[in-house]
Order: sequence, then structure tokens, then C-alpha cells
Amino acid sequence: MRRLNARTLDPKPDNNINNKMDSIKLHFRSNAPFRSNLFSRNPKHTTKSNIIVFALITITLALLGYFFVSGRGYRDSLKRKFRIVIDGGSTGTRIHVFEYGISDGVPVFDFGKNGLASMRVNPGLSSYAEDPEGAGVSLTELLEFAKKKIPKELWGRTEVRLMATAGLRMLELGVQERILESCRRVLSLSGFKFHHGWASVITGPDEGIYAWVVANYALGTLGGDPQQTTGIIELGGASAQVTFVSSEPMPPEFSHMVKFGNITYNLYSHSLLHFGQNAAFDLLRESLVTRGLELVNAATESHQRGKSIDPCTPKGYSHDMESRNPSPGSLAEKNGYQSTLHPRGNFSECRSAALMLLQDGNEKCSYHHCHIGSTFIPKLQGKFLATENFFYTSKFLGLGIALDDERIGFANQVGDIPLDWALGAFILQSTGDLGVEWAPNWIANICS
Repeated sequence: MRRLNARTLDPKPDNNINNKMDSIKLHFRSNAPFRSNLFSRNPKHTTKSNIIVFALITITLALLGYFFVSGRGYRDSLKRKFRIVIDGGSTGTRIHVFEYGISDGVPVFDFGKNGLASMRVNPGLSSYAEDPEGAGVSLTELLEFAKKKIPKELWGRTEVRLMATAGLRMLELGVQERILESCRRVLSLSGFKFHHGWASVITGPDEGIYAWVVANYALGTLGGDPQQTTGIIELGGASAQVTFVSSEPMPPEFSHMVKFGNITYNLYSHSLLHFGQNAAFDLLRESLVTRGLELVNAATESHQRGKSIDPCTPKGYSHDMESRNPSPGSLAEKNGYQSTLHPRGNFSECRSAALMLLQDGNEKCSYHHCHIGSTFIPKLQGKFLATENFFYTSKFLGLGIALDDERIGFANQVGDIPLDWALGAFILQSTGDLGVEWAPNWIANICS
């Protein structure tokens, strides 16, 4: 506006653009002498005053910057949270370090690269049945991994939980407890937040429910119509879990009610112990050995060294019980026997042997129908994901086969979210601890 006034106040038109620019410059320079006069009364005082003013401004800005940065860091440290879940599986132990935030009292999850870090060590905790102290030692490397992922000032506020699965469930209770006590001692000295009860053996149905939670969270169906959810068939090393929404009446021991928001899910969840990939393999070989021993003359065949036909192993492949550790609780593990199975590679015979194994004990079924042994399994409803070893086996063999039933798919993750039951446990624990579990809007506030 001052430039505009300078031009309009000049009554004489001037065609020389340079003269106009000079007049404008002079107009703005007119205040310069006034400013200089303020500090020219005493030269020494002027220099001293400049230094004081500059120092005051510098100190003020430094203090403001310090409080702003430290205050923001403090607020960020309150919002930034971590949690650790250790999955004590049958073949290995895996640690998951979760980072998440809190927005308006609701947890905000990120299971991508920034929000989840994992590491695995072998063997599983059940392998330390004869050396329980070794189980605790095996966690040391995992805990060091977690410390590198979590700021040191947050260690004391970061909960660590050990959740052992079927590998330990197959051991005697006394052995289980000795292994857990060894782990508890190490966890209590880790620097993370830990309580005695946070190291435990979880039930098979709970493991299945956790897997179902993370699968449907990843698919975006958690908190929605029960009929639109996806069931889980999870094949672990020592057990297999089957979990899905069922409208069929179920015996109470198989029925589990889970509520999210205003939606209640009636879940069938059951764990088939000994039907994990490794344990089932041992059972199959034992049944083949037993059948072979029944066909030979006991006088000429040693019980300690049986020779049987293995239709499930390709011809020419050498693989006997001496080359691998038997599953805890198997006959080979209990009785110490060994056997040599001669591979035949016959698909039809292998399928028949597997079906016989699945139907073993079916005569003891006390329900309307039992598809596996004497276990009640309702009619499958909806779509299913076959995870863990189902997926790994399919990927390893490069099957690429379209299943007759399009409702079933093999998967290990959805998007960037791993289909790991430990993630489901983390979701339920985190929301529950904040007192917002099942709040109507908590699902909408979770982001991946």
C-alpha cells in the first residue's frame, strides 16, 4: 500500500522508469536515519546493548527449543508402546516384538515392517525335557534381539509373555513346569516387565482362537457379520487347530463365545494333539511299523529293529528314525525303539494309511459324527484358510493345484500381515489391558 501511495501522490507524470524506481527506494530509506539514531546516542552502550539483546534472544530460543523437543519426546514416549510375545512352539521358539501407538485411548496397530520384528531359534522348548535349564538359556538370544528393537528407557514398561503350545502340552506336567520355571528366571532378569503367570502353556482352543482373530483382522472381517468370517485350519508341528463360526449346536467343551463390538461369534475351536505335521508323521510311521511287526514271525524279527514298508516316502530316499528326533510323547520317544522303513512311494497306499490314522478311535465316538478319531467336528461353514505347514508344504512342492473346494486356500499372510496366532494374542491382550476390548469402534481404529 505504501508503494501504491508513493506512486499516486506524485502529480507529475514521469516516463523515466529509472526515476520512478529511485523515488520508491528513497521512500523506504527515509526511516533508516531514525533507526540509526536510536542506537547512536552512546556507541559503547550500543555495542553492549546489542550483545545483551542477542544473548537474551539466543537463550530464550534455546530454552523454548529444549522444552519443545523434550516435551514432545516425553509425549511421544507415552504414546509409543511395545509388547513382546514369545511363541514356544514344538520345533522352535520365536519372539515377536510389537510396536504400537495409543490414539484417544485406543491401540493403533501396524503389522508391517515398522511395527513387527521377529526372530526364531531352534530347537523348541520341549526338546529340553532332559535339560530344563537349557530352555531358559535358549531365550537369551531372543531377548537380546528384542533389546535392540526397543529403546532402553521403555524396557521396564514393555511386557514380555511366553506362550508355549503343543510341544509342551505333550510333556508330563512336572516336566512342563520345570521348563517354564527355567524360562521365568531368565525373563524376570531380562529388564522387561514380567510376572510369573506370564509364562504358561496355552490351551489348543485358545491357540486356534488367536489364529482366527488375526486372520479375520487381516481380511477386514473382524467385528463384522459372523457369516462373512473365514475359518482357520492351522497345521503346527505337534498339533492342528480348527476354528470357525458354526451355527450348529455344539457340546460345551467345543463352543467358545467371542465378542467384538456389538457382534458375538459362536466359535468352534479344537486342537488335535499329535496331529501336527511332525507328530502325525511319527504316528504314521509307528502305525506302519506296528502293522509290519504283526506280519512277521517274532522268532526271526527283532522288536528292536523292525523292517516295514513306507508307502509315503519316495523310492530311494533314506530316512530312518535315527536321523531325526522323535516327537515328545511318541512311542519312539517313550520306548526308545528304532525301525527301518523301506520306501515304496505308492500314493494310493499312502492315502489309505493316512486315512486309517485319522479314523483311529472312531469307534469311541460319542457324538453324532466324528470325522477324525473320536473328536466332534461340526459341518464346515464358510471359507477357510489352511495355514502354517499346510502352506509351507504346498509352497515347497510347488503344487499350484486348484482345489475342488474353492472355499479353501493356502496362505501364510494376508497383505503384509503374517497369519501367526501370536499376533492374534497380541491384539486381544493389548485391547483388553487398555479396557477398550470390544468397544464398538476399536476395530475401526486399528490400522495395518
